[in-house]
Amino acid sequence: MDNNRLIGKLFLEREEAVKRLVSTVSLVEKCSEIADMIIDCFMDGGKVMFCGNGGSAADAQHLAAELSGKFYLDRRSLPAEALHVNSSYITAVANDLSFSEVYSRILDGAGKKGDILVALSTSGNSDNIIRAVETANILGINTIGFTGKDGGKLKDLARVPVLFPSDDTPVIQEMHMIAGHIICQVVEAIMFGHE
Repeated sequence: MDNNRLIGKLFLEREEAVKRLVSTVSLVEKCSEIADMIIDCFMDGGKVMFCGNGGSAADAQHLAAELSGKFYLDRRSLPAEALHVNSSYITAVANDLSFSEVYSRILDGAGKKGDILVALSTSGNSDNIIRAVETANILGINTIGFTGKDGGKLKDLARVPVLFPSDDTPVIQEMHMIAGHIICQVVEAIMFGHE
């Protein structure tokens, strides 16, 4: 298969994935619910924290930046952060304790009741993500789980689990970003659109 045909085929597959995403009413409703949760959190003085591994860590950092920096509007910063950006902390905890503890430990120190944790895991079974959500639930931090496939363990642990309809890891990550961008845009528009 030549490059043009392969690229065309891959774009068509992504188009189908987006159509499945948009046609799933529960995903639209969950994105609306998440946007409302995030707005309420910010209005009550809370923060939104993100976590993931690998590509999902990059997506977590990207979405945190959309809220803490800006999306479309020139507005004040919102308190959002990706929990993995302190490499000294991550490597110390992974070395001295366990990689499974890197997110749960920082949540224990930095999270508070009413904050939000957005956990991204394409399989829903990453041990450090599961432990983070368990810790957040104990602390009264609202939990949102972005996953795919059958949702894994994350489906039953997150307060708001969002399962994206695919078994293909890159496609799940792409759908996470589409939904994440839409949520960030809605949050920004509702909070600052009148300014």
